[in-house]
Amino acid sequence: MPQQDKQELVQKLREDIEGASALILTDYRGLTVSEITALRRKLREAGADYKVVKNTLFGLAAGELTERGLGRMLAGPTAVAFVHNEPIASAKAIADFAQEHKTLSIKGGLVEGCLYGADQIQALSKVPPREVLIARMMGLMQSPIANLVGAMQGLISNLVYTIQAVSEKKAA
Repeated sequence: MPQQDKQELVQKLREDIEGASALILTDYRGLTVSEITALRRKLREAGADYKVVKNTLFGLAAGELTERGLGRMLAGPTAVAFVHNEPIASAKAIADFAQEHKTLSIKGGLVEGCLYGADQIQALSKVPPREVLIARMMGLMQSPIANLVGAMQGLISNLVYTIQAVSEKKAA
C-alpha cells in the first residue's frame, strides 16, 4: 500500500475514533463474510459501524489511547465497532452475536474514555436499555410521593370514619 494511502487511512481512522462514543474491539477469526455482514447489519441498527482494521494503522490513529492500554488489545486479527449512540445496545449486539457464533471473541474496548476488558464489555451488554433505566428511575422517584398520598388518604379516611361514628353515637 503506498505511503499516501496509509496516511489517508490513518487520518480516516483517527476521525472515526474521535467521532465515536465507544470502541469495541473483537477478534473476527473464523467468521465467514456473510456472518460479518450480518454482524455489521446488527451493529448498524444499534448505531455503530464495524470495520476490520490493520493493527499498526489503528495503533497510529489511536495515538495516546494505544499507550494507555488499548495497544495490548491489538494482537491478532482485529475488527472495531465504532459506536455513535448508546454503547449498551452495540455491546449487547456483539455479545449476542458472540453467543451464537463462538468464533467471534470480544477483546475489550474504550467506553467514554475508560478502557474496558472483555468481561466488562460482557457486563455492559447485560445492562438494560436506557428507556428501561429511565422508567425504573421515574418509578423510584414516584414511589415516595405515592406512598405519602396513600398514607394521607388513610388518615383522612380514619378521620371521616371517626367523625361519622361520633355523630351516629350522639344521634343514638
